[in-house]
Amino acid sequence: MRNVVVVGGGVMGSAAARTLSRHAQVTLLEQFEPGHDRGSSHGSSRIFRLAYPDPFYVDLAAQALPLWRELEQESGQELLDLVGAVDHGPRERVEPIEAALRAAGRPCEVLHPPAAAERWPGLRFDEHVLFHPEAGRVHADRATAAFQQVAAKSGVDVRHGVRVASVTPARHDRVEVVTDTGEVFVADAVVLAVGGWAADLVARTVPGLPTLRVTQEQPVHFPAADPLSWPSFLHYQGATGSEPGAYGLGSVDGVKMGFHGVGPQVDPDHRDRTVDQAALAQVVAYAEEWVPGVDTTRAVASTCLYTLTPDHDFVLDRHGAITVLAGFSGHGFKFAPLIGGLAADLVAGRRVPQRFALGAR
Repeated sequence: MRNVVVVGGGVMGSAAARTLSRHAQVTLLEQFEPGHDRGSSHGSSRIFRLAYPDPFYVDLAAQALPLWRELEQESGQELLDLVGAVDHGPRERVEPIEAALRAAGRPCEVLHPPAAAERWPGLRFDEHVLFHPEAGRVHADRATAAFQQVAAKSGVDVRHGVRVASVTPARHDRVEVVTDTGEVFVADAVVLAVGGWAADLVARTVPGLPTLRVTQEQPVHFPAADPLSWPSFLHYQGATGSEPGAYGLGSVDGVKMGFHGVGPQVDPDHRDRTVDQAALAQVVAYAEEWVPGVDTTRAVASTCLYTLTPDHDFVLDRHGAITVLAGFSGHGFKFAPLIGGLAADLVAGRRVPQRFALGAR
């Protein structure tokens, strides 16, 4: 049986470890404690949706949907709640999403803004509204823990508090992983799934990695009546949809809202996680105008990391015995169980979509 080391215990590394455990002896190394909030996988909610204007991503999300249900069965955890989602904004931004969903045979419904507001009185709606029921939320913390739980039951050695300093090829086509305390792991294959740290560790390890921009984003939670009944929502703002896109979804912590990919560039090891009051004020102002169902006087902000590629496509590829999972660009979480399977395919030498290859950009 092959020996594989997975570096990074966020949702992608944990998903990879769980799938790899079926055919390999796996060690999962995570630099922080379980459930930490320093990366991109923490919190109570992430949007799940099939709705993209690009049929490629519609297909990937459709493949991920039954895999989430499979993980729920294996772990005994409720992770995915399909309460539906609405996209609204300029017609030219929403209609391509509708077209891609219909072409894939997925259900969706166009609504007039007043009819949408009657159905969901906590929201106001812009010019064109699209509802799609195969959407909702994934519980982020529970999902990452579920992947690790299933992986551990399958024999994965899950180690927290282990920071990797270097990954280098070794003799006989093997890979040497060295921690910052000098511990050495020698493996047949290594998977690097280190989130915001990819811009450093992966860039030092394999060629062809696109330029990654790591940003600190600031989602905000608002109290609301029965937030778990709310649909997820995306709002393409401005006459041409060129202004920052707002997103939102219900969660156990209230209604979560923010602007997609607008935060400042940061070093994940040396960032100030203090809430930016100006950025918070912008989200509150948006909520006051477009989300009347939340209490904007009791906003609670937090921070997380995005790792953005230039085209917002992911990086999933193998260089020798090293597989890279990186650049999920603020929209990758929903695909995690599928990404775990693709990681296992790469380790086994099978092909994955060329669109995600190192050097493809």
